[in-house]
Amino acid sequence: MISKFQKELQTLVNDKIITQDIAEHIDKYYASKEDNKSGRLFTIFGVLGSLLIGMGIILIVAHNWDHFSRSIKTLFAFLPLLIGQSLVGYSVFKAKGKTWREASGTFLFFAVGACIALISQIYNIPGDLSSYLLTWTLLCIPIIYLLRSQAVAILCLVFATYYACNCGYAFTTRGQTPWYYLLLFVLVLPHYIQLLKSKPQSNITSVFNWLFPLSLIIVLGAFTDRYGDLGYLMYILLFGLFYNIGKLPFFDSQLLRKNGYVIFGSLGTVFLLLITSFKWIWRELFVMQIGFATQEMYIASILFLLAFSLLLYSYSRKWVRQFNLYRFVFIIFTLYYIIGFKNATIPTVLVNVLILALGIMAIKIGADKMHFGTLNYGLLIVAVLITCRFFDTNMSFVLRGSLFVTVGAGFFIANYLMFQKQKKKT
Repeated sequence: MISKFQKELQTLVNDKIITQDIAEHIDKYYASKEDNKSGRLFTIFGVLGSLLIGMGIILIVAHNWDHFSRSIKTLFAFLPLLIGQSLVGYSVFKAKGKTWREASGTFLFFAVGACIALISQIYNIPGDLSSYLLTWTLLCIPIIYLLRSQAVAILCLVFATYYACNCGYAFTTRGQTPWYYLLLFVLVLPHYIQLLKSKPQSNITSVFNWLFPLSLIIVLGAFTDRYGDLGYLMYILLFGLFYNIGKLPFFDSQLLRKNGYVIFGSLGTVFLLLITSFKWIWRELFVMQIGFATQEMYIASILFLLAFSLLLYSYSRKWVRQFNLYRFVFIIFTLYYIIGFKNATIPTVLVNVLILALGIMAIKIGADKMHFGTLNYGLLIVAVLITCRFFDTNMSFVLRGSLFVTVGAGFFIANYLMFQKQKKKT
């Protein structure tokens, strides 16, 4: 393909469309892009190769484990660690490329975990899975900054999330609040901030734009103790914070698929509102008397202050150019939640009105920006809301059927009008 491309460039030069210098510059530009693609692919295979080698060594040793003496077992426990450290040292002191750094860092990450597990087993050191994951992740976080390794950063974030889930979501025994997760999260955060500054548009930064909010979403429920009903409010506040982060100019200027904050914020908000649109949720929500001086209330207050402060800051910097209801949902729902302490009917009705308003708002935004995805997202919100009311109302089947026909026709008409409008502009 490259030789054919070069022939086309030479044809343009012969026909005097471009000069020879311009042709050479174009050729060098696309050649450098091909090299970058090859380098990324080589890095990915290097990381996968390190994973396979590490697992292969573990399987070989495990097969003959019972036949080894304690000293031999100890040697095998430390051998992968020594190999990993040697590879990392070679990568650092020889200033090797990205592939070497990522592969050696990944190998050392799993070597640390294997060494801890084997030494604990050999010498019968007591401990549980949560403490093991915490120790493993803490020991490996410096590798991120030593090698500037994206793979190790992702692994540390994933294992920090695993630790928090194992510690906080206990099904057989009462879980503990995974406070050390916050430490692990903060230790990985500077690497992410550096990526946002140096490579804001890169694919790896986009991966972290999804992983960081996803990790917080998964873990937040582990921070509930005795008053799990406050989890609804905590998650709405978290999604409100995410949405306002995603609407900052830095993230909002990027492609939607690279903005995990605004997607998680919007989808999560609508999903929780749909759940709380059922009256039985509000009836059962406050069966237990919820205390205000609780861990959950403190976390909810912190999330509210963060989201509200970010919203005020956006207005003070004049980043908000037009009204967007999604930005204010966390405030509105907090008011509904307070009302729900006294009456279950009022917040139920208000939540349904709010969902309908959000659907109409999304339809309007999609129509103004001529974005089919946003337009259909708004129509889908309205359709799901009607479906939910199908199960908890006494409407006749004729009326229910008419509503579904109306929504289906709305999908078709809205998309047709949008298509015609877009066609006229082009």
